[in-house]
Amino acid sequence: MLETDLLPVKQRPSVADTEATRAVEQDEEIRNMTEEQLIEGINRLRKERNAVILAHNYQLPIIQDLADFVGDSLELSRQAAKTDADVIVFCGVHFMAETAAILCPDKKVLIPDPEAGCSLAATVTAEQVRRWKERHPDAIVVAYINTTAEVKAEADYCCTSANAVKVVQALPPDREILFLPDMFLGAYVQQMTGRRMYLWPGECHVHAGIRPEHIQGLFDRYPDADLLLHPECGCISQCMYALAEGELPADRTFVYSTSGMVRHVRTSPVPTHLVATEVGILHRMCKEAPHKRFVPVKEDAICEYMKTITLPKVYRSLRDMVYEVTVSPEIADRARRAIERMLEIV
Repeated sequence: MLETDLLPVKQRPSVADTEATRAVEQDEEIRNMTEEQLIEGINRLRKERNAVILAHNYQLPIIQDLADFVGDSLELSRQAAKTDADVIVFCGVHFMAETAAILCPDKKVLIPDPEAGCSLAATVTAEQVRRWKERHPDAIVVAYINTTAEVKAEADYCCTSANAVKVVQALPPDREILFLPDMFLGAYVQQMTGRRMYLWPGECHVHAGIRPEHIQGLFDRYPDADLLLHPECGCISQCMYALAEGELPADRTFVYSTSGMVRHVRTSPVPTHLVATEVGILHRMCKEAPHKRFVPVKEDAICEYMKTITLPKVYRSLRDMVYEVTVSPEIADRARRAIERMLEIV
């Protein structure tokens, strides 16, 4: 059930003109550097700083190519926790860098542009979660990893798109569940588990824009393909219904996190994959399986926040050690508890 009367949710933040963008535009050294010089400078600085560069699957291709690790948000945070590096440069959006800071309190975590936000994370605040909990005092709060540290601190459990079903299945059956902030992921989990949940009415503007009309006719045009759906997609409920009715082929329709999609294309014998998520992942898929064909379900499914991280900003981040991401110890301890509870289940 959607609960909408706790709105308004925050407006989608703009990245049209960020402080970091202005800084690199006004930086005389960076303005005069070629792409090759920037890459050479980054490689030199990461050795000098003992730094590791982590890039999300949706990052620009050139950022993915220079990263030490590429993956989804939780994979990258786990890599951060295992690294011997002193500095972590997180090429993703801000909540991901926060999660790395929570899991790695002894390391310096940098993000090249701190205004690289997330339209989904922006749909809910910690104060709104507290008000929601007051309405349902005995409920268990499950927060998707795509939330701020302050929101995670109000949750009992975190989850990712890869493990949300397992997390909810592990919860006591007699307890109410408040699931936030993605209503499409929540609806998918509800359908897969049979659990009645209260859903926060948030959405990722990129995935919400992938609608049923983008799916229609794809199998006719690509008869040798399978379909890979991210559970945040706005079409997910209709696709699950279509699967149940036999309108979509069950043996060729899969719901995966981005990491699950990458594993699938690496091992599947199918020659063509229809990909319903942000198009940045296609670069990694092409590298993992260069002999295959990848078709974006929606060609303009582009996250401007992910694309805010650029080569000049990564260079400046390492050169000037900006921008450090910190989380207060009290918030970090409570958020870490929710993350660790998730990891105990999965």
